[in-house]
Amino acid sequence: MIPTSFSSRFQGVISMNALRCYVSEFISTFFFVLAAVGSVISSRKLMAGDVSGPFGVLIPAIANAFALSSSVYISWNVSGGHVNPAVTFGMAVAGRISVPTAMFYWTSQMIASVMACLVLKVTVVEQHVPIYKIAGEMTGFGASVLEGVLAFVLVYTVFTANDPRRGLPLAVGPIFIGFVAGANVLAAGPFSGGSMNPACAFGSAMVYGSFKNQAVYWVGPLLGGATAALVYDNVVVPAEDDRGSSTGDAIGV
Repeated sequence: MIPTSFSSRFQGVISMNALRCYVSEFISTFFFVLAAVGSVISSRKLMAGDVSGPFGVLIPAIANAFALSSSVYISWNVSGGHVNPAVTFGMAVAGRISVPTAMFYWTSQMIASVMACLVLKVTVVEQHVPIYKIAGEMTGFGASVLEGVLAFVLVYTVFTANDPRRGLPLAVGPIFIGFVAGANVLAAGPFSGGSMNPACAFGSAMVYGSFKNQAVYWVGPLLGGATAALVYDNVVVPAEDDRGSSTGDAIGV
């Protein structure tokens, strides 16, 4: 006999409301990855393959800021606008969504990332899909720590923007989330790529055909996202404080 609690959780994961959330995550993640990875291809094309100059970082940083703000905004009221497995992991660690729901979010995000990179590969035939790389002066451990710190800042901003006690207008939160993502790319782009997003790194690696150093873009961001969630919910905003449900709580099961 299936336990009642397990059955109710499973029903919540496959409900119509949950399916709408998964589709929303797919669309928003697809749009973000298309713009983020596509901006690297565009900058490489404009600079004749030499992306070592400042514009090689500036263009992707601006694209990341604009694309993430828009992607989070369009799914904010539906799925919570995660667009990133690190954000989803943080929400699960904080108990704002269930683990089964988080797994479906991850699946939607990774499929969307692969599809976006495939679209770029098929349409921009003279340019290969770029992957995130570690600079020669960086170690794998150092790059993972850097990506973890960047993800911490990003996820902490997401939790702050998602705090209903601030009473911010709907459009304000996604804007600040985009700002911090763009700033992180400017700060770490030349060293680790400034991914902060395991799905984005996974999609480009899958299409490119190389998973070298892929663990850097999963371990660091996931640990950083989980730490940000624990710090915000247990140190900055303790659980005993009155706090309304976040936008992403709609399908928490």
